[in-house]
Amino acid sequence: MKSVGTWAALAAWVGLCFAVAGLGARYAPGPDYAALLKPSWTPPPGVFPPVWTTLYLMMAVAAWLVWQRFGFRGAPVALALFLGQLMLNALWSWLFFGLQRRGLALVDVGLLWVLIALTLAAFWRRSVPAGALLIPYLAWVTFAVALNFAIWRLNMAP
Repeated sequence: MKSVGTWAALAAWVGLCFAVAGLGARYAPGPDYAALLKPSWTPPPGVFPPVWTTLYLMMAVAAWLVWQRFGFRGAPVALALFLGQLMLNALWSWLFFGLQRRGLALVDVGLLWVLIALTLAAFWRRSVPAGALLIPYLAWVTFAVALNFAIWRLNMAP
């Protein structure tokens, strides 16, 4: 049976991940986004909230699994990578929707992809389930890179 402290730590990781989600949600798609040219394979807007909710929950559990087993002292690089990718994740919405800087958002999401891949590898070495929980996140961000690139390219000024 898990101790109360262990469950509190899980709640803290979930809280942290959903706080980042909340920051990103402050910069939601608006009329400017609706007016952009988008590729035919752009998902409908209703797809994004449930996908991201699921991914943030999986991310939190993955970080918790590593933290629970090793703590910050035992996995400083893995958890620092996790926190770094979380910051880039939050930054993307502000760049893409808030500032409408699609090119900068593309750079951000590319760097995010790299940090997620590094985090996944670092987590996998410490806990296979933790690493596995990040695979859907990496897959979704791979799609996000392609979508961000396509939108940026379609809307470049001549």
